[in-house]
Order: sequence, then structure tokens, then C-alpha cells
Amino acid sequence: MRTQVAVDIPSLLAQQRVRRWQRAYAKRLIATDLIAVVVAVYGAQLVRFGVGGAELEVLARDEPLVVLNYTLFSALLGIAWMAMLSYFGTRDYKLVGNGSAEYKRITDATIRLFGVLAIIAFLAQLQIARMYLLIAFPAGLFLLLLSRWVWRKWLINARATGAYSHLAVVMGDRGKSEHVARQMARAEGTGIRIVGATTIDGRKSDELIPGVPVLGELGDTIPVLDRCEADTLILTGADVITPLEMRRIGWALEARGVNLVVAPALTDVAGPRIHATPVAGLPLIYVDYPEFEGRKYVTKRAFDVVISSALILLLSPLFLVLTILVRRDSPGSAFFGQERVGLRGRHFRMFKFRSMVQDAEDLLPSLLDASDGNGVLFKMKADPRVTKVGAVLRRYSLDELPQLLNVLRGDMSLVGPRPPLPAEVARYEQWVHRRLQVKPGITGLWQTEGRSSLSWDDSVRLDLYYVENWSITGDVIILYRTARAVVRPAGAY
Repeated sequence: MRTQVAVDIPSLLAQQRVRRWQRAYAKRLIATDLIAVVVAVYGAQLVRFGVGGAELEVLARDEPLVVLNYTLFSALLGIAWMAMLSYFGTRDYKLVGNGSAEYKRITDATIRLFGVLAIIAFLAQLQIARMYLLIAFPAGLFLLLLSRWVWRKWLINARATGAYSHLAVVMGDRGKSEHVARQMARAEGTGIRIVGATTIDGRKSDELIPGVPVLGELGDTIPVLDRCEADTLILTGADVITPLEMRRIGWALEARGVNLVVAPALTDVAGPRIHATPVAGLPLIYVDYPEFEGRKYVTKRAFDVVISSALILLLSPLFLVLTILVRRDSPGSAFFGQERVGLRGRHFRMFKFRSMVQDAEDLLPSLLDASDGNGVLFKMKADPRVTKVGAVLRRYSLDELPQLLNVLRGDMSLVGPRPPLPAEVARYEQWVHRRLQVKPGITGLWQTEGRSSLSWDDSVRLDLYYVENWSITGDVIILYRTARAVVRPAGAY
């Protein structure tokens, strides 16, 4: 296998390009972080003490030892806050714009700062006004998270045009490399744009996936990186690469400042389940198995009960209005009940606002040949059974609101896989039954990623990903994205 150690001009240009956008983006984050912190600390001071300000005392034996002006204290707190954000790596280019790790680090840095402040205040008998802290802490955290969310949206849009991204070459077995390239092409805003690949056979006239050419064999990897001005190498694995050869490649990458990313053959596994541990000089990856019972599910059930109860009370006037509209639009009941399959194959009756004519089930057999669905699910874009009011209900998912009663009863969850029909379950392959390991949901990843326009394979992939990796935080994010998808409906019919 050929490697080269000398650093070529293209490699230096790639390093300079990456450092430029990383520095530019970091400066933007520093500026908005500083604005958020200054607004939080001095805003809290203004609300608590007014324009005149106040003084802060450090006591010794109940006697004032040091007296600080709150303006100075706010400045010191702001400096400490910015230092904590830097110390916790909240602007690390590896995590900005990707996943929730950025938000988690900001939250951890802020909580620990105020925790340390509380300890210091106790030990030094620092008489800090509680209202000042009760305003500064949540306000600052909110403004920091909000500013990062805005920058994240901006960064994702910029990356869609190819800016603010790492240029990567994929190296390894063709099948594994193709899988990694497809997954990364499907995801938005990863910040990694694959510009080429090297494989064992290295057919240069071939493409790994559309838009990603195969540029050589494994031994051509370093020259290919130089030629493409790539700053990242994604190793997907190949049995022909020996540890010695991999070490030589690593040295060549180090000389060029090229990032090395290892993509193991693990599919749809969320970060919290993965633990990397060095053992005997080997980076071993431990993967936790998903849990389908216990404390997490008690928390999830409590979350479902509280939120569904609140929504039923809040939306009761809307329920009344929709009931009247459905009944006036076409004869029959305002509600429609249908048998669905729930947790571990248990059947239950799912409620919806009726969006079709009363005898819709009897008309279904005559429409099967005209399905626009994905092979397993029946869907029809211009279904003649849908009423005028029903079309509006379905477009904005208002017909799903009665399922809040199913959530309250325990048949469903707010978030989960799509509740299937018994006829659909009968056509499942054995491995697809795994999606029945959790309660079905009113919404889920399928609702936020395309709804009816998804293929069957994509629907199953999203459902199984949720089953394996769900969390309360993830549920909250899905509920937020669902609200956004309902406002801008796409793929709903």
C-alpha cells in the first residue's frame, strides 16, 4: 500500500480553508454568547436594583469585610460565564450544528457555574440577592440556547450550499463505504461533504453513489486526499488494511492536518448507547442494548398523562368546533374508531375525527389498485372517500387529535411508531415486529420526516431507530418538530 509523508500544497490549502471558516464561525458564536451573557447579568441587575445599582457584601463574623458594587460583580460573573463556555468546549467545531451535544454542553457549563457560585457564596458568606440569580440564570441559559439554535439553522442552510463544511474522502470496502455515503447524503447539515472514495477494486470510472466518484484504490488514498483538497478521511473498514499500514496512513494524515473519522458498521445507534474505551491500545466500542421497561418507561407514561390531560382541557373548544363541522359536512358520527395493533401486538381501538364518508371501509377494496402508498400502507392522494372538511383535517393532522384519549387510556403514547392495522402487521417480515416493542404514538419520526411520502423501508427504519434510541428529550424535540410540520404540511394526504 502506497503512502506519502511529504505535505503537498493542496493539503495546506485545505487546512487553511477549514481554519478560516472555523475561526469565522467561532467569532460569531463568541459575539452572540457575550451579548446573551451581558443581557442576562446586567438585565437581572436592572430588574432587581433599578438604575441606581446596589452593593454586595462579603461578611466575616457577621461584619462586612469587602463591599463590591453589583456592576463589578456582574462583570466578573459574565467573564466567568464566558470562561466556562470555553472550558466546556461549547464552540468545538466537531459538535456545532450537529445533534444536541452543543446544547447539552451549554447547559452543563451554566449549571456548574451557578453551582460553584452557590458554594462560594456559602463559604465566603457572600450576600447575593436571590432574585438577581433567579433572573440571570434562566435568562442567560435561554438566550444562549436561543442564539445557538438560530446559528445552527443558519449553519445548516449554509452547509446546504457547500459552505462551512469539511470535504471528505471515504476509504474502505465498497459495500460499507456506500452505506456510509448514503446515510450521510440523506442527513442534512452534517457539515461533511463526501467528494470521493477509494475502494479495494478502485474502478475510477465508477461512482460509489450519485455524485461521489471512486477515485482510486486503497493505496491511492493519500494522493486522492491531496488532489481533492480534502480535510477529512472517513475509514469504513477493509480487511486488507493491516494495523501497520493504518499507522502509516495515520502519520501521513497527521502531517497534513487531515481529520481521521472511523465509521464502524453500526447502523441507527444513538450516541448515548455507544461507549468508546481504549483497551490494550485498541479503541473498543461498547454498545448498550435498548431497554423496554423500567424507570424510563414510568417517566414516559407520566409525561404522556400530564401532557395529554393538559392538551385535552386546552383543546376542548376546538374539539367541539370540529365535531360540529364534521357532522355538518357529511352524515354520520363525528368520530371514527379503527382497530389497530399496539404494544407487543395487543389490539386496541384508535379514535380519530372522521375525515371520510360513513361507508369508507366498504369502498376500500375497489380502490386498492390505485394506491399511492409504499407497498404495505394504503395511501391515495386523491382519495374520493375524503370529505371537504376531512381534507383540511388530514392536511393539518387535526383528525388525529382524539388520539389524546388513547394516550390518556394507555393504548398509545404521544410519541412512538405509527400504529399499524392488523392487515399490515400480518404482512410484516419477522424483524419488523420489533417496532411493536413500544407503544405506538400520535406522532413520531415518520411524522416529521415526510409523512405519507416516505417509502416503506424509510418508515420502518425511522420507527426502529426510535424504538432502539428513544428518550424524553428526543420526544420533546419530535413534538416540537411535529408542530412545525403541521404548520407547514408536506407529504400529508
